[in-house]
Amino acid sequence: MYEIVAKEILNKDVDLMVIKAPLVARNAKPGHFIILRVDDEGERIPLTITEIDGDLVSIIYQKLGYTTRLLGTYNVGDSLSDFVGPLGKAAHIRDIKNVLGIAGGVGAAPLLPQLKEYARRGVKVTLVIGARSKDHLILLDKYKEFCDEILIATDDGSLGTKGFVTDILTELYKTRKFDHTIAIGPLIMMKFVVILNKKHGLKTDVSLNPVMIDGTGMCGNCRVTIGDKTFFACVDGPDFPGEEVNFDELLARQNYYHEEEHVCNLRLVKK
Repeated sequence: MYEIVAKEILNKDVDLMVIKAPLVARNAKPGHFIILRVDDEGERIPLTITEIDGDLVSIIYQKLGYTTRLLGTYNVGDSLSDFVGPLGKAAHIRDIKNVLGIAGGVGAAPLLPQLKEYARRGVKVTLVIGARSKDHLILLDKYKEFCDEILIATDDGSLGTKGFVTDILTELYKTRKFDHTIAIGPLIMMKFVVILNKKHGLKTDVSLNPVMIDGTGMCGNCRVTIGDKTFFACVDGPDFPGEEVNFDELLARQNYYHEEEHVCNLRLVKK
């Protein structure tokens, strides 16, 4: 069992939890993720490791599906049945002078450890972060600790530029150059960031989170097409070169299980 030692409600949809998991903490690097089960009868869900502090592992989750909504009912002192990791390949931290991070919504969580590591190595870090509104922006205080510059976009204009991260990028690229970019957020956001970056000759790492079951590459459910070849996000990723990702295929597969998700959510309502 894995004890919940801290919990913070970031907004009405997103929570942060700190779990005591010494073995995971000891081996985790930026880009790694875990798979957890809330209880012995629960499904397995992947969540990115956001921060490590001694024996403690921080995770952030959006309460959308059955399991994340159930997880949201757990509090400090409760325990999770399983907390397996670190899984996946650690992010490739490049030898560069300046990096641009682009976060959309809860994509700010997996992006944080990568940009933090770049900053630790003395790389200049610029962040463009977007969300539906200022209330949906997360981890800004954490980013302010090490980012050299932060540019904000909100759909409703409640903070920063009214519009999307691509609106900020279009203006930013008129006067600025970057060695590399990392974009993490909704698939549609990453798709259009990659398209824009290609026009400016910029390479973009993206983090993919398709449906995963076992996390070891055996089930094949998290398969993704990268450069016309099949890879498994759980063992070959989750980070991939955005220019080679078949985003249209991923977007189509994202909608496969809507009916099953609805049935599972009804189970939670009846409890």
